[in-house]
Amino acid sequence: MDNADIVAKMTEALGKAGGLDKSVKFDFGDDGKIFASGTEAKEADDDADCTISVSKDDFEALASGDLDPMMAFMSGKLKVAGDMSVAMGLQSLFSSM
Repeated sequence: MDNADIVAKMTEALGKAGGLDKSVKFDFGDDGKIFASGTEAKEADDDADCTISVSKDDFEALASGDLDPMMAFMSGKLKVAGDMSVAMGLQSLFSSM
């Protein structure tokens, strides 16, 4: 899945979930960054309330339900910087993707 596909699916999921009150950035390292706020996602490196650093493969596993977010966090596959409550609220987003 390329970043444009992720942005499209995330935008659709944000619409279904009612959007985000705060902003979040998914940092895939060399594979790029995706910023989400409100009901829109885009490929951007904007400042966000919460930054989640995760490999693109692990992100896809999270989105498909093959990787539990808490297990990913506890095992170090997913790192959170900034407002942790934003990351905790993303469960509904992932379940909609």
